[in-house]
Amino acid sequence: MTRILLINGHPDPDPRRFCAALADVYAAAAVEAGHEVRHIDVGAQDFPLIRTADAFAGPATAPSILAAQDAVLWCEHLVIVHPLWQGGAPALLKGFLEQVFRYGFAIPAPGTGSLGRGLLSGRSARLIVTMGMPAAVYALAFGAFGTRALERGLFRLCGFAPVRRTLFGAVDQPASRQRMLRRVRRLGERGR
Repeated sequence: MTRILLINGHPDPDPRRFCAALADVYAAAAVEAGHEVRHIDVGAQDFPLIRTADAFAGPATAPSILAAQDAVLWCEHLVIVHPLWQGGAPALLKGFLEQVFRYGFAIPAPGTGSLGRGLLSGRSARLIVTMGMPAAVYALAFGAFGTRALERGLFRLCGFAPVRRTLFGAVDQPASRQRMLRRVRRLGERGR
């Protein structure tokens, strides 16, 4: 049994979004397999954006962010489902991640002598990213730079390992969606 935090990173809280369907299928399969799951929908959260270095260096104060940090500490495996917007994660998801994974919680503050040692080691992560273009084009022609930024610049820096990705392209095709949902169901069953 694994404790899994599942984050739907789509900024639109409409449950008809494909990211919501992927998150729901993953969560249902994980629970059926005996895993514990907590779920956060970023589009339904209320939090301010960080605008200064001082704000990033200070502790979180928004109740939704404090609850998210508690869920991160609780989890053994973190899964984020999000659409690809302009080559990376949507701005609201990035703002949420900046609030949650801040100095003192996820990474040591500068000048503490611990830079490079994440405070959240012992956890794994998976990014599930949807896009209109073929996933191979994003990975090969564009180097999956937006996804790699989250993998390396956030999760590995915070101590998550391993960090895996699942890229789904051409999500506007109904036949492809069924295959994607089946694949995510298998990931949920395994808690991966």
